[in-house]
Amino acid sequence: MLKYVNYDIVFQEIPNETTLAINISNCPNNCKGCHSPFLREDIGKELTKDFLLHLISKYEESITCICFMGGDSSPKEIDYFANYVLTQSKSNIKTGWYSGKQELPKDISLTNFQYIKLGAYKEKFGSLKSRTTNQRLYKIKNNKLEDITHMFWR
Repeated sequence: MLKYVNYDIVFQEIPNETTLAINISNCPNNCKGCHSPFLREDIGKELTKDFLLHLISKYEESITCICFMGGDSSPKEIDYFANYVLTQSKSNIKTGWYSGKQELPKDISLTNFQYIKLGAYKEKFGSLKSRTTNQRLYKIKNNKLEDITHMFWR
């Protein structure tokens, strides 16, 4: 079961998108220097279809993307909820997933996402804003991963 801790409208997680970021708890990755270490704990409320539909209805006119921040403990559920967003949104809200895994889990269908970030945070390489980062943000095009990490660099 996925649990969310909070959510917020953000402008920097997905380039050129106004994103509703949903923070998912119970992260198994234990990245040293993590910006949200509280998400390692099994806390929050259960993420449900009803709650997600509520968020879509409430924010659909204000956002262009919903991004699940975490969920590595249950990629299959992330995939399910991403598909749910795509089927329930009247205004074609895009979906994204920030994963700390190095490789895309087999339970993920690229057809359910427009954006996926892969890679654990490693302090010595920096965040997505660093040219030396090990993390990568991909835009999904024609069921393939197109690296757009460079869009964070200035």
